[in-house]
Amino acid sequence: MISYKNGIVISVISENEHLAIISVNVEDYTYNAVNYKDFTGDVKVGDEVVLNTTAVDLSLGTGGYHFVIYNYRNRSMELKGPGHIMKLRYTPYQMKCLAAEEEASPYHDLFNEFKSLDNHIFVVATLHSMIAPIMAMIKYLNKEAKINYIMTDGGALPLHFSNTVIELKNKKILDNTITVGHAFGGDLECINIYTGLIAAKEILKGNVTIISMGPGIVGSGTKYGFTGMEQGYIIDAINNLGGLAISVPRISFKDKRERHCGISHHTITTLSQITNTKSNLILPYLEEDKQNYIMRQIEESGIKKKHNIIFEDGEEIIKVMNEFNLKTTSMGRTIEDDIDYFTSLGAVGKYAANLF
Repeated sequence: MISYKNGIVISVISENEHLAIISVNVEDYTYNAVNYKDFTGDVKVGDEVVLNTTAVDLSLGTGGYHFVIYNYRNRSMELKGPGHIMKLRYTPYQMKCLAAEEEASPYHDLFNEFKSLDNHIFVVATLHSMIAPIMAMIKYLNKEAKINYIMTDGGALPLHFSNTVIELKNKKILDNTITVGHAFGGDLECINIYTGLIAAKEILKGNVTIISMGPGIVGSGTKYGFTGMEQGYIIDAINNLGGLAISVPRISFKDKRERHCGISHHTITTLSQITNTKSNLILPYLEEDKQNYIMRQIEESGIKKKHNIIFEDGEEIIKVMNEFNLKTTSMGRTIEDDIDYFTSLGAVGKYAANLF
């Protein structure tokens, strides 16, 4: 079920070609809301809009936004451009896109002719907050590096919701994007992760491709009930198609939840039980007590037997983040609040950069 209410637009806070952040009056209270122009058209001060208020009503982590469902001023919209692959299928918001692999695409034949990923480097992360530190480290060490990003549908579905992607593109750290599954808004659209991997290698031809869900992660406090489980089958997909899979661990000693202490249970569960193929798991050099804690986790979970464990230095990440003026946070924590989390990402980026 959803909850929805009518509101009046009182200001447009910011906007670009695809998205507008607006301020709305709902029952004499002011809220921020997101208007996706591809769904509901443009928005102006004074417009009466219907808002999906569900997440705010439940106090969920959407940044406190309502979402515009309908703008009474925009009574009709016409289809534009080629493509017939539907995303958000069989919902009121089903939308068509030109998928890179469909018949109308100029890249269609590449998918039929595909043989192998030929060890193209893929870095598989589980949180959207991981991508900026990893990409920044790669770009810092190799200014000529061409970095691509595949966004899965494990978190936010619209790529345009990600301020991180916008910032990384504006700062010339990230080159191109692909959205797969029901995620949408990338420079290329693909039907699934397999064709997304192929598109990254055959069409975008970058040095390295980072993979993660969009902003947000769904969790339930249970062993298997979280969307980061996708890391497991993505690693297998990369290996099955002949790529080089690098696993990003989720590491923190600042998270108050015991299941996320050291290496998160998300990483442990995925790499010990879900993957059927081997990846390169990159771990950072940390203080001795933290290092020992992590190694016990690796040994006891059986991850050491299933994956290549590689240690790398990630301490330069503070300098790198400052160099690019990136203010990334994870679970509300800054790099100063949770240095081990960011050091682990710096280690991943450094290892990846040294491969090409």
